[in-house]
Amino acid sequence: MAKLVRYQQCGCFHFITFSCYHRQPLLGTPSACNVFEGALDVLRAKYGFVVAGYVLMPEHVHLLVSEPVRSSLSVVLQVLKQQTSRKLKAPGTVRFWQRRYYDFNVYNEKKRVEKLRYMAGGAP
Repeated sequence: MAKLVRYQQCGCFHFITFSCYHRQPLLGTPSACNVFEGALDVLRAKYGFVVAGYVLMPEHVHLLVSEPVRSSLSVVLQVLKQQTSRKLKAPGTVRFWQRRYYDFNVYNEKKRVEKLRYMAGGAP
């Protein structure tokens, strides 16, 4: 498998996408969404990053976030996935999240607005 190259510590927003294990609809309940949102808010305060927008779909997540003041974005996402997985993974299941995440660097206001509209379900 080719090594995934990430461009972080560049001072821009990041449009992040990651999926539930095997794209199962594991975020399809209000309680699952509440767990995720609570963890995201705690980590936002702890690591010092801005959440410009997010959307939780039953089988995947989109986030538009700044780079954290404390630590790296990859560490924040690792902790977010670990904490939510511990709370949401059913006993006996292999995992809650797919291993990777996809990161698109958002370098300008036009792209930031485009990603926010995309998450809101509107036209780019």
